[in-house]
Amino acid sequence: METINTNNAPQAIGPYSQAMKVWDYIYLSWQIWLDPTSMNLVEWIILQTHQVCKNIWEIIKSQWLNYNNIFKTTIFLKNINDFQVVNEIYGEYFSHKPARSTIEVSNLPKWALIEIECIAYTK
Repeated sequence: METINTNNAPQAIGPYSQAMKVWDYIYLSWQIWLDPTSMNLVEWIILQTHQVCKNIWEIIKSQWLNYNNIFKTTIFLKNINDFQVVNEIYGEYFSHKPARSTIEVSNLPKWALIEIECIAYTK
């Protein structure tokens, strides 16, 4: 196993890594709306969704990968009524349509409205 960490994405806010590489797979921890330079909150679901996708990009880019290497995502939404707007933004980043689950949850860390975790294949 190899720990993956980049300064271009928000640092973990707990005892976990941004991602772990195991054999030919990279497991990205959940990403929320944190801006990696200021660690300040980004408001509104549209801005949060874009920031989450940018944070994911920075982690996979640090491993010389791109969005097409991601084959599974899980989206956690504070409000399932945000599904349509999130779906449209998500499609801009994940045009190759990886497998996905979307779940409404009662709360997310740091008052986030969205959280996404991913699994990527390195080959």
